[in-house]
Amino acid sequence: MRKIVIGTRQSALALTQSGQVAELLRGAAREAGTEAEFELKKIMTKGDRILDVSLSKVGGKGLFVKEIEHALLKGEIDLAVHSMKDMPAELPGGLTIGGVPRREDPRDCLITRDGGGFKTLAAGARVGTSSLRRACQLKAARPDLTVEVLRGNIDSRLRRLDTGEMDAVILAAAGLHRMGWGDRVSEYLEPELCLPAVGQGALAVECRSGDPFILELLAAVTHEETRRAVAAERSFLHTLQGGCQVPIGAYATCLPGGRLSLTGLVGEPDGSILLKDTAEGSDPEALGQSLAQSLIRRGADGILAKVRSEAHE
Repeated sequence: MRKIVIGTRQSALALTQSGQVAELLRGAAREAGTEAEFELKKIMTKGDRILDVSLSKVGGKGLFVKEIEHALLKGEIDLAVHSMKDMPAELPGGLTIGGVPRREDPRDCLITRDGGGFKTLAAGARVGTSSLRRACQLKAARPDLTVEVLRGNIDSRLRRLDTGEMDAVILAAAGLHRMGWGDRVSEYLEPELCLPAVGQGALAVECRSGDPFILELLAAVTHEETRRAVAAERSFLHTLQGGCQVPIGAYATCLPGGRLSLTGLVGEPDGSILLKDTAEGSDPEALGQSLAQSLIRRGADGILAKVRSEAHE
């Protein structure tokens, strides 16, 4: 029996996601006539250690994955389970995203203490989020709201809502669903209001590119429509040279005949400018590149350069 070590962040959500992937892989191994034993190895990342400032100020790419990727390259783990939205556009040499299971709900959601929705939030209501992408879209739709930096894992963010520090928080619906906390959702924010992060709701199972046994196992749990949609979104991100700490959103859906529809967004953090466009195509990488270039022609690169510059001040 082969023992497979899965690297994961230490949060309850990360452990839940990794456990769910381990179950998928156990089933795939059994179907292939192989018995495998799976073990989770918790790894602390830079993004987990620094919680008192916004992600845009922490700086650097791979805030939630770099230490895990280091363990993968050193052979301390066999694969790693990440939230796709935490993955940098470029991976270190020797590593690849070998598995992309079926996507969960990609939307953001609003959680309020009184159960009210986005439109009924009082003027000046304090809304917590760690994301410039969410902040710029919320401010564009409701400039009267006070958007505040909120870091930490899901349960700590919900506690700060419950104790009255915030009037509302914005979280990824997928995380709440995977934790079994979907009943906390007050309102799902449709992509027209709040375009999701690149890869939001999807998981990335990363491995060494020269490990055929693991690659074959991961191919068996990959959902092809999710893989293609995420590839288009990540191509958009890569062309813009973006990471999880800049105001970029993208969401792709599969159309009949193998085509994809991709919507992308780059915004000023204060919501004063939102550059947004939609395109269709059959090649995920080409579609992402084309849409990004369309937004660059409209000034997206200038917005992102300004955000990066301010993050280093």
